[in-house]
Amino acid sequence: MSEEPVPIDPGLVAEIRSPVDGSTLVFNSETVRVQSDGAAQSWQVIDGIPRFVTDEHLRSFGDQWTTYEVAHDDEDRATFVAKTGMPLDQLQGLRVLDAGCGGGRYARICGEAGATVIGADHSRAVDKATQLCAHLDDVRFVQADLKHLPLEPASFDFVFSIGVMHHDADTRRVFDAVAKFVKPGGRYSVWLYRRNQWWQEVINSSLRGITSRLPSPLLKPFCHAGGLLGGIPIINRTLNKIVNFSAHPSYENRVCDTFDWWAPEYQYHHTVDELSNWFHEAGFEDLQVLPPEKKGRTYNWAYENDLLIGSGVNVTGVKCSDD
Repeated sequence: MSEEPVPIDPGLVAEIRSPVDGSTLVFNSETVRVQSDGAAQSWQVIDGIPRFVTDEHLRSFGDQWTTYEVAHDDEDRATFVAKTGMPLDQLQGLRVLDAGCGGGRYARICGEAGATVIGADHSRAVDKATQLCAHLDDVRFVQADLKHLPLEPASFDFVFSIGVMHHDADTRRVFDAVAKFVKPGGRYSVWLYRRNQWWQEVINSSLRGITSRLPSPLLKPFCHAGGLLGGIPIINRTLNKIVNFSAHPSYENRVCDTFDWWAPEYQYHHTVDELSNWFHEAGFEDLQVLPPEKKGRTYNWAYENDLLIGSGVNVTGVKCSDD
């Protein structure tokens, strides 16, 4: 954190609302806070970012995104398009919400494509995201609970959430809360962990019952071991279907991804039908189940049979018009 108070971006002050009652907020430079007009409620602004929550049960994500350097321009663009179904050339001029922005990789992709972006995350990963997107005037961040976002409902053309909602105690509640910020005719894309075969679920849930309770200094050596295994041919395509560790080409990404799997307190797995029903019940139409980013006959077979630990269910849809 910086020693001198950093003022909040005036454009962000105009965007945010009280997460309690939706009232407009003003910036108080004397106390470095945003507060409601009546000053009955206020929240700290630290390093120019309004903080409506602290890390709480998601502290591991603050550790994760501020420790590891995992942004890769070309890969991040490809992953964004694959997991949102949104072509980059269609982002120009859109208002975009990155719900669970982490270290800001995808917020940056949207900003560089010409979108006006608000990134929200429950953790101090927003500090890393702010640094990553410092060159983009129309990309801003808030530290907030996705279930109580300090933003105007139905005000975004495109809302997406990649690999985040399943880390809350109630995935469906987060999904419904974020869905309210999509304007009629706007698009909503969500990627969640896929429910695997029963024996994979039993093994990994049992192990996570141990690893999620370990402090980071004890867990990280195991994640580095996973990072090493993920670089060994054959092992990184077989053993990680039993006990999850990343097979990403980059060692640092493998360690980060492995930590991402074993550290969080909450991690729920879902099905395509389940997620699609949530979209329907929230008032979305023109649903599309997005295919996995990777291709290949063997990979597709394993994916369709729910054998790939860490793979996802991925749906995008359009908010029904009010007409």
